[in-house]
Amino acid sequence: MKEDRQNEVVINEKSMEILVAKFIPTSQYFERSFDMLQEQLKENKEELRDFKQVVDKRFEQVDKKIDDFKSEVDKKFEQVDKKFEQVDKRFEQVDKRFEQVDKRFDKVDKRFEQVDKKFEQVNDSIVNLTFKIEALTKAQEVTIRDYIIERDRHYDAKFSNLRMFNIATISLVAGIILKMIGIIKF
Repeated sequence: MKEDRQNEVVINEKSMEILVAKFIPTSQYFERSFDMLQEQLKENKEELRDFKQVVDKRFEQVDKKIDDFKSEVDKKFEQVDKKFEQVDKRFEQVDKRFEQVDKRFDKVDKRFEQVDKKFEQVNDSIVNLTFKIEALTKAQEVTIRDYIIERDRHYDAKFSNLRMFNIATISLVAGIILKMIGIIKF
């Protein structure tokens, strides 16, 4: 009997507190984990803000290119207007030369066809640019959405592992305590 008592470990309240304190994570651990998570979220917000600035800058560049294009088209129209003024002056002078005027009308008609073709090309270019801008906007939305989904999956896995670790730790401590109390014998 005496030998059995000598082999038994006496657990008092203080040793129980030390045992529990060693195996169960403290609230400071969780506070540090949440602080790290908040810091990562803050960094993500800053990255999104930087991304927005880059996108805004690109849209400004596109707007500038469109404005430059419009000014070039306006210059071309001014040149065409000057040419029409010259044609009007020539009509006043060409009463005697109807045959020559007919030939010049043919040349003007050809120029109108060229201008019409160029307008069609400009219109097609504007339509293509609009489609490219829409595609870029959709691609950015999909990229951001995929990033958020992947980030959520990552943190879900981390928190799942943390929960499993806590459950395993508590089970281990409970098993040790039950073993020490003598409920479980091996």
